[in-house]
Amino acid sequence: MCRGSSLNFYIFVLSKSKKLMEVSGKIKWLDETKTYGSNGFRKREVVITTEEQYPQHILIEFVQDKCDLLNSFNVGQPVKIGINIRGREWVNPQGETKYFNSLQGWRIEGEAANTSTEIPPMPPASSFEASDENDKEVEDDLPF
Repeated sequence: MCRGSSLNFYIFVLSKSKKLMEVSGKIKWLDETKTYGSNGFRKREVVITTEEQYPQHILIEFVQDKCDLLNSFNVGQPVKIGINIRGREWVNPQGETKYFNSLQGWRIEGEAANTSTEIPPMPPASSFEASDENDKEVEDDLPF
């Protein structure tokens, strides 16, 4: 497992030719399913905010039957989403070639909220036993 820099992207190597990518965070925005064209292409978008030093707002789209996977999730909920990176080429009317990328979700699962990273409070001094170092001599076996 490799952790990408700056974003909570996880890449799991399944074999030499297949990799599984995931991104984790809290749902910031969840759109309704939209239908496009005469063939009924369906798309639903979600934005998640990563929980790290520099949070990122990541737009992920779910298409066709995968749109329904988002039905049981709500804004503010921590999730982990399996993604594929999609890229396409487009030539505009002036003949210039443009490239576009998108993150396409294919799996989503809820995650437990991150536990606090605060240091727990120090126990009271009465919970520690006093020791007499003269009674217990410890052998120093360190080489330096």
